[in-house]
Amino acid sequence: MTLLFSPIELAGKTLKNRIVMPPMTRSRSTQPGDIANDLMATYYAQRASAGLIVSEGTQISKLGKGYAWTPGIYSNEQVAGWSKVTNKVHNAGGVMFAQLWHVGRVTHSDNTGGVQPISASAIAAKGVKVFVDTNGEPGFVDTQLPREMSKQDITHVIGEFRQAAINAVDAGFDGIELHAANGYLINQFLDSQSNARTDEYGGSVQNRLRFLVEVVNAVSDEIGSQKVGVRLAPLTTLNGTVDDNPEQTYLAVAHALNDAGVGYMHIAEADWDDAPLMSVEFKQAIRKAYSGVLIYAGKYTKERADEALAQGWADMIGFGRPFVSNPDLPARLEQGKPLNSHNPDTLFGGAEQGYTDYPTA
Repeated sequence: MTLLFSPIELAGKTLKNRIVMPPMTRSRSTQPGDIANDLMATYYAQRASAGLIVSEGTQISKLGKGYAWTPGIYSNEQVAGWSKVTNKVHNAGGVMFAQLWHVGRVTHSDNTGGVQPISASAIAAKGVKVFVDTNGEPGFVDTQLPREMSKQDITHVIGEFRQAAINAVDAGFDGIELHAANGYLINQFLDSQSNARTDEYGGSVQNRLRFLVEVVNAVSDEIGSQKVGVRLAPLTTLNGTVDDNPEQTYLAVAHALNDAGVGYMHIAEADWDDAPLMSVEFKQAIRKAYSGVLIYAGKYTKERADEALAQGWADMIGFGRPFVSNPDLPARLEQGKPLNSHNPDTLFGGAEQGYTDYPTA
């Protein structure tokens, strides 16, 4: 048995293995209202053999929504919907965190009730499209120029994250993950090219990570820091966020999250074909800066996962697309069985097909 199938402690739970089902948008919430439903409960419960499940990105407010048909966690109906999911996952022996999501500028007013998007700065995400469903006519549109957040806006959104963490625990989640990766709102504050602020939330590295730290502190005050994870993507340039010195920025983030005592950091490595690679030296520096659980995700195979865990710079490994089409992924990895391939045409939207109908081995 390799380390991948050994237990690990997180947030007061003993996880049965070190395999993570990471957050993956599937766009199957009930409309109107963006409510998690029975179909979603079945999907997640099928995959409860993961050591940890992190939910798909779940918007903390109407203005935090970037794409049609994604679920929220700010209304009573949404909390009730997620309770169905967590109950079914727990009954199947799983542990599940909610990924809390505010997309910032990566949206369109068709998704936000006609309100102009907000961001760290009034800088558009150029060349980025989002999915909308306008009067039953779904399709992709360009993002819009956001409004720079005022101090009052910042305080308000931090409060929305705080309430969303409370709602997640009320819905039965075992903890929450803050989405600070892939070009969404927290990432828009972190990365130098998307943050042109001249106040205490912009400029220096310490200023740019202030918003993240304040959100972390707010949710930790409500549910405890060990039940808080943070997802980061140091080298990805998704949705137009780029940092001029990612190693400096994200090592500072690692030190700050270590000081805050969060339960885990979840690093999303760039995974397209010619993507920049995170060096082992960078990963080892993060390991030195941060003493909690470190999760890495991005095109990992069992062999690469075993190597990462053996070298000590990772504690858990996320397997994204393989979990879409292999509900019993941990058993397949442990037994060396072949994996189903996923159908890309059924990733977003729809019903059971390409969602809950993939066979187990």
